[in-house]
Formats: sequence, structure tokens, C-alpha cells
Amino acid sequence: MEPYSTEPVTLIEEVFPQDTNAYNTLFGGRLLSLMDKAGGIACAKFAHREFVTISIDTLTFIAPARQGDLLEVSGQVVYTSSHTACTKVTAYTMSKATWEKSIICEGYFFFVAIDSMMRPIPVPQFTPESDEEHVEWEKAKTIRDNMLAQKAKREA
Repeated sequence: MEPYSTEPVTLIEEVFPQDTNAYNTLFGGRLLSLMDKAGGIACAKFAHREFVTISIDTLTFIAPARQGDLLEVSGQVVYTSSHTACTKVTAYTMSKATWEKSIICEGYFFFVAIDSMMRPIPVPQFTPESDEEHVEWEKAKTIRDNMLAQKAKREA
């Protein structure tokens, strides 16, 4: 089974007053929601399957977004196992005047493919080709291995 698309998915949104806190900066939960959406759509595009989020890891907030900023959120599949896919999701602010981008957040989002009965189903496998893809694949694999080790400890 081959992937349908390895291209990233990009969402663009504007930060409105209802998206901000008392400091006129974007709520972290609102950004997380957009990042989760971009990651899930990237998985669906990659595998032509339905996915649900199972884990978010190494999420790093780098800088705030402010009311009026444009947000660009991009997700791309960087790792797969038999039933799961991991996307690296990066969020940027963009100036409406210059369209220059500044990174504000990034993280790794893990999803499991499901059927209509919410049971895990197989996904096409991602094969890294470039050096950068190999680095991201290894990072995601390490995160997944740690996640599985923690799960095993909880269940013991």
C-alpha cells in the first residue's frame, strides 16, 4: 500500500479578538487545536483514512501570536508504524504588511487510523528519502518508543 500524498497540509487563519487572552495574545489551546487539525488532515491526505489523535509530544511554544496576526500552520507526515502516523506540525505568524513568517510553535502529533467501528486499521508506510526526512523519522520513532515504554510502565 503506497501513500497517496506526502505533501504537507497548510492552514491559514487570522487571530481574532475571541481567540486571545487579556494580553491580546493567542490562547495556547486555540493554537493547539489548529495544529491538531493540520496534523490530522495531513494524515488523512497521506493515507486516505480517518484518524484520531493519540498523543502530542515535544510541543514547544516559541513566541506568542497577537490579535490581528495571520497564522500559518503546516503539518507533514514524518513517521508511520502499522496503524499510526506522526506529523511534525509547525506554526508561524505572518505579517499582513510583508508576509514574512516567524515560527511560534512546533510539535509532533501522533494519530491512529480507524475504521467506522473505531478500530485501528493499517496505514501506508512513509519511507524517508532525504537526510532531513531521515532525521525527522528518527526523532518521531524515538518519541513513539518512549511513549510505548511509558505505557508499558503504567500497565505493569
